[in-house]
Amino acid sequence: MKRQDLASRRRRAVNRVSIAFLLPTCFFLVLFIFRSVIFTFDISTLDWNGVTAEGTFIGLENWKVLLHDTKFWNAVKNNVIMVISCIVIQMPIAMLLAFLIDGLLHGAKLIKAAYFLPLLMSSVAIGFLFRQLFEVKYGLAGVIMRLFMDKPFNLLSSGSTALAAVILVISWQYVPFYMLYYYAGITTISTDIYEAAVIDGSTRTQYIFKVAIPMMSDTIKSAVIMCMVGSLKYFDLIYVMTEGGPSGKTELMATYMYKNAFTSMKMGYGSAINVI
Repeated sequence: MKRQDLASRRRRAVNRVSIAFLLPTCFFLVLFIFRSVIFTFDISTLDWNGVTAEGTFIGLENWKVLLHDTKFWNAVKNNVIMVISCIVIQMPIAMLLAFLIDGLLHGAKLIKAAYFLPLLMSSVAIGFLFRQLFEVKYGLAGVIMRLFMDKPFNLLSSGSTALAAVILVISWQYVPFYMLYYYAGITTISTDIYEAAVIDGSTRTQYIFKVAIPMMSDTIKSAVIMCMVGSLKYFDLIYVMTEGGPSGKTELMATYMYKNAFTSMKMGYGSAINVI
């Protein structure tokens, strides 16, 4: 009984400490996140320009319009493409680079620093940089195109290539982050496991696919979740590069929400998109 009482008292003490640490976090989540979501949903029931003191209550009218808005569903489709491309392109490249760096005996720190440089740049700066690179007359892409075709074109102005060009730039920016994330996961694997695999006759490739990657399953799951969440939040880089054009080919939910709420001054409709 004494041992049970001691264990029970210890659990209660741990619970009290846990609650004490969680309360400030919960307070700020409610204050800045959940309250804002509820407030945004409330605004979505109004016909409001965001400037006047009050808006007109219209119930779920904004939501009815949203359900039949082809531009919105096009933005949703582009967001889904972004999510899929992030997982299909960024994850394998990042993991490949992580294992390549892990296998280097010399210069690994220098290469890690070089790969990480794109992530240190702001998205706005990267957007301006690549917008100039894709420019037909003076950009690097235009110079290369003139070597192989008579009529070069701007990758960001063509409906068939704009989204692919944006995905390429986003991948260039964020692959370094996932590379370091996977590299950190690789370093947590004990060298004894690698040595044991080598003694058993495993090659480097066999060790990676049959030992290292299965042991990194939690790291991979976390990276995929972060990738999916990040893909749904893209705004600044795309807005700087294309503003959602041409003809909505690179429009995302975030850019479409911004245009409705702050350009067209339809705050209620923009809030409905924001809730989604």
